[in-house]
Amino acid sequence: MISIRLSLLLITINLLLCGQMTTQAQAQVQLPGQKQQKSDFPSGDAFKNSKITYKLIPGINNTWGYDILVDSRMKIHQPSIPGQPGNEGFKTKEGAEKVAKLVIKKMKKGEMPPSIDAKEMKKLKAI
Repeated sequence: MISIRLSLLLITINLLLCGQMTTQAQAQVQLPGQKQQKSDFPSGDAFKNSKITYKLIPGINNTWGYDILVDSRMKIHQPSIPGQPGNEGFKTKEGAEKVAKLVIKKMKKGEMPPSIDAKEMKKLKAI
């Protein structure tokens, strides 16, 4: 008798949780005429008057990553190759530097987030 009640209680809790998750997921869907929710990323012109620099950082297995600093404050910490599986960074300092410079260029143009794809990195001969 106790095990049946416990099972019913667990099923009820599970159904309530599933209903709550569904409600949250529906709340995130943007309907026509609704205003777009604010992004966690800064606006495109947020860095227009800022000094953006990079710093190369050592990664695992003798690889390289980079930090992007805005007015001397770290905004992006990228120890691995962006968008690629695994935790290793670029094989060369030069590869990491080329991609860091491309990220800065995108930020200055107002691209937020400054996404980098494999095609761009291959074009730079960074990967």
